[in-house]
Amino acid sequence: MPDKYHKELQETVAQVRGLLEDLLQLGVVEVPMGPDPAARPPCRLDERDSSTNCRAETLEEIRADLGNCQRCALSKRRNHIVFGTGNASARLVLVGEAPGRDEDQQGLPFVGEAGRLLERILFVMGFNREDVYICNVQKCRPPKNRDPLAEEIAACVPFLKRQLAALQPQVIVTLGSFAAQTLLDTPQPISGLRGHWQSYAGIAVMPTYHPAFLLRNPAAKREVWEDVKQVMTRLRQGDS
Repeated sequence: MPDKYHKELQETVAQVRGLLEDLLQLGVVEVPMGPDPAARPPCRLDERDSSTNCRAETLEEIRADLGNCQRCALSKRRNHIVFGTGNASARLVLVGEAPGRDEDQQGLPFVGEAGRLLERILFVMGFNREDVYICNVQKCRPPKNRDPLAEEIAACVPFLKRQLAALQPQVIVTLGSFAAQTLLDTPQPISGLRGHWQSYAGIAVMPTYHPAFLLRNPAAKREVWEDVKQVMTRLRQGDS
C-alpha cells in the first residue's frame, strides 16, 4: 500500500477510535442502526403504487406462499408445481400458458420440444435460458393440456402478477393466446394482438405465438421473428 494511503487509513482509524471513546465516556454503549429494510412487510398488489411502508416481495417469498398449493382442482393430478425459473434480475420475462407433460414431470417451464424451440429463439436474440425469466400463467398442468377453467385461472393469476411485480422486467413476451388474453385482460385473438406493443402495469408487453403453435405451423416463424426483432430493439433502447 502506498505511504499516502497508509497514512490516510491510520488517520481514519484514529478518528473513529476517538469518536467511540468519546461516546463511551458519555455513557453510550450501543449505537442504534437504522431500520432494517427487510423488516418491512412485503407490499400487497394494491399497495405497490401507494405510500404504504412496505417493500417488494422476493420470488422466494412468493414461492413459499404458494407452498404445496391446493387452491384449485388441478392440484389433485399434478406431479410438480411449475413456478418459474431463470434470472431474478432479468430484463426479459417470457410468460407461457400452462405446463405440459414434460414440465409437469420436471417441475420446470418449457422443457419439452416447444421449450427447445424457445431456447433457439432466445439464442438468436442473444440470450441463454439463464439470462431471462420464464414462467406460466398456470402453475399446474390441466388434464390433457386443455385450457384452464375460470376458477383455476382465478387461483393462479395472482401469483403470476406477484412474480412480475417482483421481477419488474423491461419487457414481457406472452406466448400464445391464453397468456396474452389473461395478462392483458382482453378477448382479442393472438392473431390480432401479436406484433403490437401492449402494456401491463407500466411494463411493455409483446404478444406472440406459442412455440407449440410454431411446431404445428412452421410458416408462422416468420411472424414471430418480426415480433422478436421488435423486442430486441426495445431492449437495446433500454441500454442507451
